[in-house]
Amino acid sequence: MELRFAVVEDRLPDAQRLESLLRLAFAGGQPLVCDHYESGDAFLAAFPSKNYQVVFLDICMEGTNGIETARILRRADPDLLLVFVTSSPEYVWDAFPVHPFDYLLKPYREEKLFQLADELRRVLFRAEPELEVRIARQQVHLPLRKIQYAMAQNHYVRIVSDDGECRTVSTFSQVEQLLRAQENFIVCNRGVILNMDKVLRLDSDCFEMLDGTRLPVRQKDKNTLFAQFTQYQFRHMRREL
Repeated sequence: MELRFAVVEDRLPDAQRLESLLRLAFAGGQPLVCDHYESGDAFLAAFPSKNYQVVFLDICMEGTNGIETARILRRADPDLLLVFVTSSPEYVWDAFPVHPFDYLLKPYREEKLFQLADELRRVLFRAEPELEVRIARQQVHLPLRKIQYAMAQNHYVRIVSDDGECRTVSTFSQVEQLLRAQENFIVCNRGVILNMDKVLRLDSDCFEMLDGTRLPVRQKDKNTLFAQFTQYQFRHMRREL
């Protein structure tokens, strides 16, 4: 398996330093392609044909900055692994809505890069968990990372994923039990369960998903649900301080 990384960085010395550390951290394993782009705009123009697995984004760049570039990438590929790089830690909090995998502070530390490389390996090479459901008399396997949400509808469960939607004759309780075994799924209302990795933002009365769907929350559990979502974001925004 060839690893395909992109470094989007307007300072050439920083880009070269990051690439050299990445090549050192991944040495002896799969071949590594690491392309450099000097701006978010240059990267976005090339992105559709490149099939990158991980993108390292400098937050502060001229033109389309790193966070805006990430927002555009999220709409195109909700599962792309994004790592922000910055010399200003205060900008990291602006990155929450695009669900970055991690972030790196400049100047780069070799120890941190090796730790990040280990985490990336675990994600890139792990067996992908799936939801097995019955659809039109067939057993179908849906990758969990692609499921956005599921909701009960009459005698079916409607499942919306990055690849479209389907209806299963499985009961909602069966689907809920399978999905809630994963830490990123949460029941937001009666008969509705969502993937927190697919949430764009939360409002006072609903979760807005990356595809624009607004899923209302159960009012009596609103504070608990919002706390769970915020805690999940913090756990998955590993911080280097």
